[in-house]
Amino acid sequence: MLLIVSTIFIGLALLAWGGDRFIIGASASARNLGVPPILVGLTIVGFATSAPEMLVSALAAWSGTPGLAIGNAIGSNIANLGLVLGTAVLIQPLVAQSKTLRRELPALLAVTFLPVLLFIDGELSVMDAVILLAGLAALLYWLTVLSSRASVLDPLRAEYEAEIPEDVPMSKALLWLAIGLGALLGGAELLVYGAETAARAFGISEVVIGLTVVAIGTSLPELAVSIAGARKNEPDLVLGNVIGSNIFNLLAVIGIAGIIAPHRFEPGILSVHYPVMAGITVAVFVLAYNRRKHRGRLGRGAGAAMLISFTVYHAVVAWHTLAT
Repeated sequence: MLLIVSTIFIGLALLAWGGDRFIIGASASARNLGVPPILVGLTIVGFATSAPEMLVSALAAWSGTPGLAIGNAIGSNIANLGLVLGTAVLIQPLVAQSKTLRRELPALLAVTFLPVLLFIDGELSVMDAVILLAGLAALLYWLTVLSSRASVLDPLRAEYEAEIPEDVPMSKALLWLAIGLGALLGGAELLVYGAETAARAFGISEVVIGLTVVAIGTSLPELAVSIAGARKNEPDLVLGNVIGSNIFNLLAVIGIAGIIAPHRFEPGILSVHYPVMAGITVAVFVLAYNRRKHRGRLGRGAGAAMLISFTVYHAVVAWHTLAT
């Protein structure tokens, strides 16, 4: 028991620290290469904050536990919206004014419902995974075009300009990138091993482990970025971080798992867990996307509701797991 807990804890710590270093290294390297900060924020930072989920899911699928990979992707999105965004909004109510984000929010909604059409047969096939990864490629192209058209007055542009490091030499940026990647790989390996061992030892579904412990752990980089953004009163950056991470989780994380290990879903994935994630996504979209006022507001009441929803969901999952 002590070994399992220690392995999971060390894995989570490495993922959190490595994710932070990886984000710094990747964003600084891109900026040094002349990539505009808003493009770095929309693409590279989104990819980097989802790197823990991608590595954990790839290793889980490779080791023969694809349920852990899918649970991680869905659970991470629930954690991003309920825990990460809810915590940030409680710290600082969020008023999103970026027109760029107003275009990204519908994209998140579309990406949320795309897998439903693919998974209606209860299976993640290689073809499903290829479609998701092709969707990711198309989305990256669209984000590149979107960033090039962003107004110089867009608040998101200014917030990314302020947050993406510009005084990091290329050698140091590449060093942080390599160290961060190494820590992520080591943390992912330990976390997957600990999660698999815990599932076998306690008779818990791999999906449940992925939805809870692994998902929360791999969402720690997003939590750190969002709390920092809330304290600095950078609402568009906070929301943009969550939107980008959730899009990457659905397209890249599930896509990679499907390429490595196509499989049939556990019944609860499509009947319970995915609808919960989709429901929270729709709620955030309705609150944050206001066509009439050209801005959306998430107050502390909404933040509390998100955290309560997140807590209740996990309590129900824990109760059902213990009851069975």
